[in-house]
Amino acid sequence: MCGGGVGVASSAAVSVCAALMSWMVANALITAASTVLCTELHARFTFGAGRRAGWRRHWQSAGSAAAAYAVTCAATAVLHMVRPSPGILSEQVVYLAAAGIAGTGRFLVLRLFVFADSAHDRTRIAAPDQGSRTARPHQGQAPRPPVSQPSPRALT
Repeated sequence: MCGGGVGVASSAAVSVCAALMSWMVANALITAASTVLCTELHARFTFGAGRRAGWRRHWQSAGSAAAAYAVTCAATAVLHMVRPSPGILSEQVVYLAAAGIAGTGRFLVLRLFVFADSAHDRTRIAAPDQGSRTARPHQGQAPRPPVSQPSPRALT
């Protein structure tokens, strides 16, 4: 939801900025801004880190954004080769289709690599260690008695 919403907003922003500068420059500026915004949103909400993304994650995310930028520029360049003067609607359709494909790839990169440790932490919190004394019994099982720890003197 975060990436898709920012993607649609980015599409409109690229069109507005392209009226003031070249399309490639507008796309680069909007891609950079949307990458920072999406990385923060993903860190806080999508992947459950619950905190700011930090510089390391922003730099990792920038690599996937560079690939997304290349995909959207290539798609738009192909459109301009096929139709030298496409209308804004055609440009938007091509941009959104390319951004959707690239965004799906970026999401997978973020999920599997950039925020992989957040997903691992969330899983570990949701499923406590089975050997833990605080672990709850599975449904239908009798509770386990607490594990008593031998005193240090008993060991000597």
